[in-house]
Amino acid sequence: MSKKAFHYPLYKKEDTDAFFALFQNNLANFVVITVTMLGMGFPSSIVFGKVIPGSAIAVMVGNLYYAYMAKRLAVKEKRTDVTALSYGISTPVMFVFLFGVLAPALAITNDHELAWKIAVAAAFLSGAVEASVSIIGNKVRKFLPRPALFGALAGVALTFVAGEMLFNTFAIPVVGLVSLAIILVGFIGKLTMPFKIPTSLFAIIIGTILAFVMGYQSPDSIAEGLKHVGFYPILPSLAAFQGLEYLFGPLIGLLAILIPITIYNAIETMNNVDAMEAVGDSYHVGECQAVDGIGAMIGALFGGPFPTTVYIATVGSKEMGAGRGYSILNAIVFGITAVTGVIAALAAIIPLAAIAPILVFTGMSLIVSSFSSNDRKYYPAVAIAILPYLANYIMTRFNNSAGEVVAGISEGIVPLGNGAMFTAILLGAITVAIIDKNFKRASLFSIIATILSFVGFMHAPSLALNAAPDYTIGYSIIALFFIYCGYKVKASNTISHVDLNIKKIAS
Repeated sequence: MSKKAFHYPLYKKEDTDAFFALFQNNLANFVVITVTMLGMGFPSSIVFGKVIPGSAIAVMVGNLYYAYMAKRLAVKEKRTDVTALSYGISTPVMFVFLFGVLAPALAITNDHELAWKIAVAAAFLSGAVEASVSIIGNKVRKFLPRPALFGALAGVALTFVAGEMLFNTFAIPVVGLVSLAIILVGFIGKLTMPFKIPTSLFAIIIGTILAFVMGYQSPDSIAEGLKHVGFYPILPSLAAFQGLEYLFGPLIGLLAILIPITIYNAIETMNNVDAMEAVGDSYHVGECQAVDGIGAMIGALFGGPFPTTVYIATVGSKEMGAGRGYSILNAIVFGITAVTGVIAALAAIIPLAAIAPILVFTGMSLIVSSFSSNDRKYYPAVAIAILPYLANYIMTRFNNSAGEVVAGISEGIVPLGNGAMFTAILLGAITVAIIDKNFKRASLFSIIATILSFVGFMHAPSLALNAAPDYTIGYSIIALFFIYCGYKVKASNTISHVDLNIKKIAS
């Protein structure tokens, strides 16, 4: 008699909650893109006809591939509890492309279509670089200590995810507090919502109803959003290749922005994949980085100017018990909303305060996981790796006025915030090495920090030689100090070993 074939479900009820969490995450990014680009004067023909459909293609491709990877892992390990990786436009990278690539391109060219083409070329190039980085992805993952990676990830979760979304939750307390209570009761209290409605959906429905009843949402906003509903076909574009001419010409300075932000994106993917391994699902980080890079390139070929990444929300989806169905559904729904313009209508109907609590829970899950998945002795390393993102959050929220505004608080905020991802990981890695009394590795990580500070990846606003001299000197000094500490520990161990031998001989 033959054994029953292994079955990994295409869709299960837990996927519904995870779908709404992932969908609203992607939706929030698409709304920001829409509002920002329209505010810059980009015509709706570019925003809704090219940018949204092109970006949606990238989201669709990545989500479907990660659903395939989840099935492959489930079959390999004979587990039905495998969760597909969450995927979409990288939020931090999106802001960099909006204000660090698209805006400067528009200011220099004064041509909206040309600026869009340059941004698409930048996204294509960024994707190509990340796909190349994927070759050494697993090696980098093994080299960097897990507490350092998790601490950096927790820093993002604390500030840009849970913190930022909690602010939005409390912006409209009648809506936000009720939605937050529903999320906490459903996901932490494990109570079923009325009529067995998925927790995320129930929170969105109740929050939206309250927003309209209390007058926070107006029917006029719905009418405005519906004006953009129509048919926007997803068509290939040569914009990426046309923009490359300018990207490697008058706007070659943008490469100084592209290189570090692409490396950031690759490490963000690595961090999030590592977080999933800690909760039970082990994916190949190099393959994931390749998917993110190729996804961004495909999106660019259809007019999408924003790189993609594995989302921090994946751990939250795992906590919800999701499988692969939520990823497949997200791809289908975004394809439909992109070609119909429904994204604008949904953004007008659903208040941010109603969906923000879902991301608050996601951020909470990641912070908890960052500590619980590491040995207690490494908690200090996780904690110190979180802190640079506090500085990064403060400076980015003040935009270009950061230096002047925060100078009265502390002169260290802006340089600590610049390159926070690198600083967080390296400070965490140094701390891990100190805890393990491996001062050779502590010195090595300090030397890496010295090099990154010298060329401007850390503590400097842009790439340049000798970009952050004070920090370069500082890291150099502590590298020498750790070498001294290593010799001291070695000498101490040698003396202890000799004393032990003498005692044995004497006895």
